[in-house]
Amino acid sequence: MQTTQKITPHLWFDKEAREAAEFYVSAFGGDSKITSATPIKDTPSGDAELVTFQLLGFNFLAISAGPMFKFNQSISFFVNFDPSKQTNAKEALDALWTKLSEGGTVMMALDKYPFSERYGWIQDRYGVSWQLILSNANGDERPKIMPSLLFTETVCGKAEEAMKYYTSVFADSKEGIIARYGTNQEPDKEETVMYEDFMLSGQWFAAMDSARSHNFSFNEAISLVVSCDTQEEIDKFWEKLSAHPEAEQCGWCKDQFGVSWQVVPSAMGRLMGGSPEQRARVTQAFLKMKKFDIAALESAFKGE
Repeated sequence: MQTTQKITPHLWFDKEAREAAEFYVSAFGGDSKITSATPIKDTPSGDAELVTFQLLGFNFLAISAGPMFKFNQSISFFVNFDPSKQTNAKEALDALWTKLSEGGTVMMALDKYPFSERYGWIQDRYGVSWQLILSNANGDERPKIMPSLLFTETVCGKAEEAMKYYTSVFADSKEGIIARYGTNQEPDKEETVMYEDFMLSGQWFAAMDSARSHNFSFNEAISLVVSCDTQEEIDKFWEKLSAHPEAEQCGWCKDQFGVSWQVVPSAMGRLMGGSPEQRARVTQAFLKMKKFDIAALESAFKGE
């Protein structure tokens, strides 16, 4: 089981966070569970609920907080099935595909491709996208779940630049493999990124460029939460990841590529896990903040 995870995907739902988490836990099985569900009162969207859950040991956050943001394919999640570690990898892949397909939309059909014996891209009933792939048993080991960024529209062609920037921001980071578009692959430009992966704080991510016609790009429906132990760490990541002052609110920021981040204290679970009165004080304190102030949040928690 994964016990430490520096960066956690955060999924924004209208009202379905707990329902979706229950569905995912049931669909993925194995080391999957809901770990908490916390009500948050009197937010700008009204009453909300924050749900934390694990899928195959990988941590997710989800919130029911109104209809402001809609999921799209700009951030999806690879699910790797490794035949060298799982004797029934193909069957397990197909079973998960069947469950995620119910009420969903196929982006790329489940089939054999040049890069994998078995692969498919599905958008589930809630709008979240998953790429299921039978891993190459002879290739480098990758985790069971890996967030993937799709650079489209105005940021198409910037996947490699983003990878280099992110690996400069986070410790314990490195570049992985990279495959580029060649000639005669229009509309994609030669030498832009067909696929790359990279490690940030010990976690693997993937990225791709796509010059095809898309009506979406990164938005706040899926953000990446960075857990910070100290105010110094919050200040550092905020400086590196916030490129749009108008997007700064309640620990949220947006980088130069349009990806949304949340830079939060690692103590936030404790601060929001107190009594209803403590939770209300902490909520009202952080709603007034752009960048989080740990000392002010601790004072609110204590009622000072």
